[in-house]
Amino acid sequence: MSSEQQTAGATGLSHGELRLRQITDTIPAHVGYFDRDWMFRYGNKRYAQWFGTSSEGMKDRPILEVIGQHVFDQVESAVRRALGGDEVTYEYSMPGRGGELLHARSTLVPDFNAAGEVVGCYVHAVDITEQRRTQSALAQAQKMEAIGQLTGGLAHDFNNMLTVVMGNLQGLVEVLAEHPAAAAAAADYVEPALAAAEGGAGLVRRLLAFSRQQPVAPVVVDVNALVLGMARLIRRSLPDTISIATAARDVELHALVDPGQLESALLNLAFNARDAMPNGGELRIECSLDCIEGRAAADLELSPSCYVQIAVSDNGTGMDSSILSHLFEPFFTTKKFGFGSGLGMAMVYGFIKQSGGGVRVRSRQAVGTTVSLLLPHAPRTTAAAQPVPRVPTEMVAKLLDARLVLLVEDDDKVRGVVRKQLSALGCAVLEAESGHEAADMVENIPAIALVLTDIVMPGGMDGRALARFVRRFRPELPVVLMSGYAETRGATREDGELPMLDKPFTLERLVEVVRAAMA
Repeated sequence: MSSEQQTAGATGLSHGELRLRQITDTIPAHVGYFDRDWMFRYGNKRYAQWFGTSSEGMKDRPILEVIGQHVFDQVESAVRRALGGDEVTYEYSMPGRGGELLHARSTLVPDFNAAGEVVGCYVHAVDITEQRRTQSALAQAQKMEAIGQLTGGLAHDFNNMLTVVMGNLQGLVEVLAEHPAAAAAAADYVEPALAAAEGGAGLVRRLLAFSRQQPVAPVVVDVNALVLGMARLIRRSLPDTISIATAARDVELHALVDPGQLESALLNLAFNARDAMPNGGELRIECSLDCIEGRAAADLELSPSCYVQIAVSDNGTGMDSSILSHLFEPFFTTKKFGFGSGLGMAMVYGFIKQSGGGVRVRSRQAVGTTVSLLLPHAPRTTAAAQPVPRVPTEMVAKLLDARLVLLVEDDDKVRGVVRKQLSALGCAVLEAESGHEAADMVENIPAIALVLTDIVMPGGMDGRALARFVRRFRPELPVVLMSGYAETRGATREDGELPMLDKPFTLERLVEVVRAAMA
């Protein structure tokens, strides 16, 4: 007698019945049967495990008792329809044993007797959790991309406006400097206006950080040292009811990242944690090296590798799934009106993604939240980027004295402001409002000593295309690019080597960039 026949005899099942049960236990689906009294009479192995039991454990038990109240509330109406004679397909969700949300799609097929009465229902269900996760990730990526594109367009126009505002205010300050009495009287009006304009520029930078279009200056950063330094600053910003602790699992952790923006991101996370602990608690910042592979890397849109992880944790109020799904969207905030712009987490997300890393969030209501920043690991010997040294205006003025600068900008108001700034450096200014017009001037006016051009321009030739033309026609002629945002479409490797002037800019910043271009 075969082992199958022996098992069949021991269980009271025929060989055919045992074979059928083995098949249903093996197929990748949930298969079951319940009668018109809402009692399960059969469930295959996968179906039983889905609800944390066994095939024998769910047999002859009520549906509600097996699947639980949470799922029962979602499927009750479908069961009633199926027992009424309809074939029904529906989806439901339930929390898994690890706290994750599971999803299933189920079909109920009525079982009719010879008299045409429904005596029960067959169940066929499949786990669609991974499909839902993929769909959700795709929808989120598309939404973030759309918001990013919108942000870039707004930033360009807004930064042009701020360039005009700040340039004219700075010009007014210089004019009034010759009249001390008037300067003193106007200071109360000009200084707040300048401060507001600079605040607007900062707001745009945060929007661009979200859309990954904000220029970053990555260097090799000792993460442990940076976090320790930030902890001292954060401690002074927290109430006495909140303690702060830092920990490092690895002695040496170096990441390739913009240190200023990383500090800003950590401050944002610390302030969010503070607000989540109104009655006090603990803020913990822990640094480690985390090697991510497989599904974890795919979920974070990262290449499998080792990353420096900075985990900022609190034991505050936590967040539910609805808040988590909107966490990184610009202007989304749970704070009262006037107490938050909703750009903090969006800025953190954009900066980390632009740096080649990822953000991982774990949160449970009434338990707390952990936000983990994952940054590209860098060998300690990687060369660090060197900042451009500040150069006195007088030195640049000597470089440009009586020289001819070609200013290319389609916005006449911006062009007027920049022309005045260049004139203040002692140079003559030639203006063009399109790339094609500027190219004709470069080709026919040998006296041009510098080209300062906006990137985004109409007419088929933008600033980068003009720069490529200049390199071919007059390779010795320096070119400086201006932009209201770091647009990268259409850029080439050579374009990245050109000096960049981000709008809005001060006269001092103009001096630095022009000096670097003409050195």
